[in-house]
Amino acid sequence: MAVVLAALVVITGRPGVTSDPLGIALAQVSAGKAGASLIADRQQVIQQDAATLSFNVTSAPKVSIPQPAGGGGGSAAPLVAAPPPDPSTAQGIAYGLLSSYGFSTDQWGCLDDLWNAESGWRYNAENASGAYGIPQALPGSKMASAGPDWQTDPTTQIKWGLGYIQSVYGSPCNAWAHEEADGWY
Repeated sequence: MAVVLAALVVITGRPGVTSDPLGIALAQVSAGKAGASLIADRQQVIQQDAATLSFNVTSAPKVSIPQPAGGGGGSAAPLVAAPPPDPSTAQGIAYGLLSSYGFSTDQWGCLDDLWNAESGWRYNAENASGAYGIPQALPGSKMASAGPDWQTDPTTQIKWGLGYIQSVYGSPCNAWAHEEADGWY
């Protein structure tokens, strides 16, 4: 509305005024609270636009699965199925758990090499002997001592694997040395 009024001033003009009425009106709007708000909003849009240029998707979105009809429970909220964890997620979990098993971060490289060789950090890795999961527990059901979700949860597998390494080898680097010498740990 203010722009239309300013345009009317320009069209009709005022006798004896030699300055630009539109310029004066715009200067008054810019100097006021409304102008400051418009300038701040513009800056925010510019910053958001710049931020989207460096935006990267780092994980798949969760997929909503509707509950079956008459599912009991009385909740209308959909179940959410998380995408399967990827190896880099498992590596982050393991790195974060090192200290809780008494290992310093200088053991990380050995653990990374060990479980890369064993499973490629895949929670569902299996081999013909029956070894399963990230730490390649044999049989895989041993990991049930760390949690009932041992077949699908990387955290459960990692906790079991770190506990196993701690009790049998003392450290990931000792386990890795055994793996390199004998082909297993």
